[in-house]
Amino acid sequence: MKKHLKYLAVIVFFLVACGVFVTSGCSQPVKTLDPGVKGPQLIVNPDTVRLGVAKMKDTKLVFSGSGFEPGDSVFIKLLNVPVDEKKVDLSIASADIRKDGTFDATVGLLTKVSDFLRAKIGSNEKMENIMIITQPPMPAGTYTEIGFSLTRSSSDLA
Repeated sequence: MKKHLKYLAVIVFFLVACGVFVTSGCSQPVKTLDPGVKGPQLIVNPDTVRLGVAKMKDTKLVFSGSGFEPGDSVFIKLLNVPVDEKKVDLSIASADIRKDGTFDATVGLLTKVSDFLRAKIGSNEKMENIMIITQPPMPAGTYTEIGFSLTRSSSDLA
């Protein structure tokens, strides 16, 4: 009996290891800005995220853009996100625009926790930060983002 359990454990380990190996190589290629585009453009990497706590917390979500006014700041919003049976626009990132008109705006942990996961940050008995899940995360779907500054918007695409 113990011999069969040992073989079963080896087979299960092998299957899990193969699954991790196969799925770890399945990420999508990183998007890059198109230098041929005249005017503002906006991309996001990665273009798809999972709304699980562990995955979202460790995912670096970056909005990149070009064609904006150098020296200005850009703000990124998700449009028409369902919140409490209403559609709202969520401000999720900001960045300074570089001299060449480009920027990279990283979504912070607090935004991912409060807006995407709809959770709260608290402390446990050891005074370590923990996430407190109080409601379902943002509904899965396709969302429209917009990058805007005082002088220009990604909706100005020519």
